[in-house]
Amino acid sequence: MARKKGKSVSFDAMVKFFIQHYNIPTRKDLDRLAQRLDLLEQLIRAQEGPARRGQRAKGPRKASATTAMDTVLAIIQRAHEGATVVEIKAKTGFDDKKIRNIIFRLTKLGRIVRKARGVYTAV
Repeated sequence: MARKKGKSVSFDAMVKFFIQHYNIPTRKDLDRLAQRLDLLEQLIRAQEGPARRGQRAKGPRKASATTAMDTVLAIIQRAHEGATVVEIKAKTGFDDKKIRNIIFRLTKLGRIVRKARGVYTAV
């Protein structure tokens, strides 16, 4: 027996269905988002007050916090026989990649020296 042909679905209807079904943002959604971002930027600028862009508000300067590099350097300086990466990781809680990057920078600056594999001492 021959099948009955139903009404064909237009391409536009298929696209609309997929956009709604898979929650794909439309141009209208992106325009609304851009308007909301503009409004937030205006509110932030309004709260900044008299300080203009690029200028710092007058007042006492805050002391800078200790950096991660300073923390690692202090640990290495305290270890007279040298500090290993495992010890530094245990004392700081930093991940391996961060410690490796800090040690690389400190070595390039000449503040620490590699005593043995994975053991570093302060200069």
